[in-house]
Amino acid sequence: MKRQEADQYLEIFHSIDFEKIKDHPNILIAAAFWDEERYRTARTAYRFMRSVDDLIDNYKAEYNSIGKQEQAEFEAYVRSWLDRIKNKEDQKQEEDLTATWKKFLIPDWPVESFARSMIYDIHHDGFPTFEDFLEYAEGACVAPAGIFVHLCGLREADGRYLPPVFDVHRAARPCAVFSYLVHIIRDFQKDRLNHLNYFPGDLLATYRLSPDELDDMAHGGSIAPGFRSLVGYYMTRAEKYREETMDMIRQIFPVLSERYRLSLQIIFDLYLMVYHRIDPDNGVFTTETLNPTADEIRAQVLNTIQTFDYNPRKTKGSAFLK
Repeated sequence: MKRQEADQYLEIFHSIDFEKIKDHPNILIAAAFWDEERYRTARTAYRFMRSVDDLIDNYKAEYNSIGKQEQAEFEAYVRSWLDRIKNKEDQKQEEDLTATWKKFLIPDWPVESFARSMIYDIHHDGFPTFEDFLEYAEGACVAPAGIFVHLCGLREADGRYLPPVFDVHRAARPCAVFSYLVHIIRDFQKDRLNHLNYFPGDLLATYRLSPDELDDMAHGGSIAPGFRSLVGYYMTRAEKYREETMDMIRQIFPVLSERYRLSLQIIFDLYLMVYHRIDPDNGVFTTETLNPTADEIRAQVLNTIQTFDYNPRKTKGSAFLK
């Protein structure tokens, strides 16, 4: 890395207030290394998606479940939100969002997938099977990751943006699902205390876990052997997606500009931090134990900047390239 480039990234690093980043911290930390316009775009997109997700989760946290009338109202709100974005309607509070979608060529599939998952969330309090969970993950995590990867892959020519040269959905999915599986273990205690459940019924039955046992563990009770087995299952699946993410990185990095390669490596490394803290056999699963501190996150980002390979080798015949 050239001295000028190193100084630029370190200057950005020192400008980040790690203590104040609350929602989607890994995404916003990683996007901070983009050019200013794309960073603002990421903030705009995630602010609106976060507002929809929080609306549903906060209601469940307060009232435990959503009644039939409220379900209809929430669903109508999500569908209206989706229609305004897809139709590129510039209306009041959505003006910034729709302008963002137009200028940055953001495709419809992320918001369509996100809306489907939010509507599922409105009408359900969990998942019958792990496959149902993975389908939900397409909107809950792959969709926002898709926007992130899309913005990384945008090209610029003659003062305008051109779409990425690779399949964004295919490239975004492994890292997104890896991150989500890790995220669910990390936030088990917090989610359970807020009446949110991300462990499907078939796995709870397989490992003989009841809702009461999950609640007891979330309130500080002893860890059931079945829960350790369940966490082990999630970690096994996460390992598969971790390997796929590393393959994705090798294939698309040669077609990305340097700062966007760096940002993808930062977000992956931040989730790897949590992945390596999870010990299914002997660990504990409290929010405090599994969530890195602001200082630990800061140190990891600095390490990524200092050790990053700034000269990736080209990969021929990439499965991700169009």
